[in-house]
Amino acid sequence: MDKLYIPQKHLENLRNLIKPNKVVVIYGPRRCGKTTLLKKFLEQVNEKYLLVQGEDIFVQEYLSSQSIAKLKNFIGDHKLLAVDEAQKIPNIGLNLKLIVDNIGGVKIIATGSASFDLYQKIGEPLTGRKITLRLFPLSQMELSQIEKLHETKANLETRLIFGSYPEAILAEDDQKRILYLKELVSSYLYKDILEVNGLKHSDRLVKILQLLAFQIGSEVSFTEIAGQVGLNKKTVERYLDLLEKVFVIFKIKGFSRNLRKEISKTAKYYFYDLGVRNALINNFNSINLRNDIGALWEDYIISERIKKQEYLKIQANNYFWRTYDKKEIDFIEEKEGKLYAFKIKWKKGQITPPADWLSAYPSSEFLVVSPDNYLEFIG
Repeated sequence: MDKLYIPQKHLENLRNLIKPNKVVVIYGPRRCGKTTLLKKFLEQVNEKYLLVQGEDIFVQEYLSSQSIAKLKNFIGDHKLLAVDEAQKIPNIGLNLKLIVDNIGGVKIIATGSASFDLYQKIGEPLTGRKITLRLFPLSQMELSQIEKLHETKANLETRLIFGSYPEAILAEDDQKRILYLKELVSSYLYKDILEVNGLKHSDRLVKILQLLAFQIGSEVSFTEIAGQVGLNKKTVERYLDLLEKVFVIFKIKGFSRNLRKEISKTAKYYFYDLGVRNALINNFNSINLRNDIGALWEDYIISERIKKQEYLKIQANNYFWRTYDKKEIDFIEEKEGKLYAFKIKWKKGQITPPADWLSAYPSSEFLVVSPDNYLEFIG
């Protein structure tokens, strides 16, 4: 029997965005459901389509040819070309440009797991011809479509410990989830990075990520990490950049506009998936046995909000706010010229915004996000 399909938010976005002589590029980490999304979309189309795999040598020969005649022959009378794992094809961006510029009416979808790889090969040639969708491990917005409210609340602890990769969600029990996440971390997480030519010290990636796992919600010092893993600061910055580009981590910068004492030059790093984070430090203990629930909650809420922004096309700049005398706000959204400040707390108490924030940004809005109201924020 087929596993349960959890409706993906980008399925509707894909339907709305695909157009003749445009390329929709779907980026996302390995194992997050890009191929599933593509196949579900193709099940519903009413036109003749061609689905190909970028790892196929025959496909690579045609789609890297830079020959308009060869490309026309390959596509034939198909109205839609879907290329899974497109980053495997040499010069794929240039060849897709040739297709959209020379074969009238063709629609194209291309998926790829490593954004830095795909951007290098697709970005510049397709300027003005592509639409980008970012796919993540499943969001609570998506899971809420198959869960009742009481089930969502009951599953919250599982989300905080085992994350939201489709196979982790659908696993039969926690032991299978742990096995899957350990396999993901050891075999797939860094595969795109390790394929980059000339990358050395690949074993240090795990060490860097483990250090970040213990610093969720704290500002990160590149110099300090460099000293701990035995690399120079520039190499650490490069590795962190690569880890961002393959959707393992993301960073949020400090917000500053008015006050001299605001910290703005540092960044905080979060994990797109808490199952990955917990696998890296080998801690799958239940919440009542943990001392890091505050960090887990902050990471979960912010990563889910990032997914919501992507899937609902909410245009916002994201920051944290902190002063040198330790006043802080966990998450700031700047959108449509207004500031929205959020304090993220596992245990809700009487919390008010810092006086310095109120005096500097009196027209901003402030909200505490706790287990009592989080679904309104991320759902």
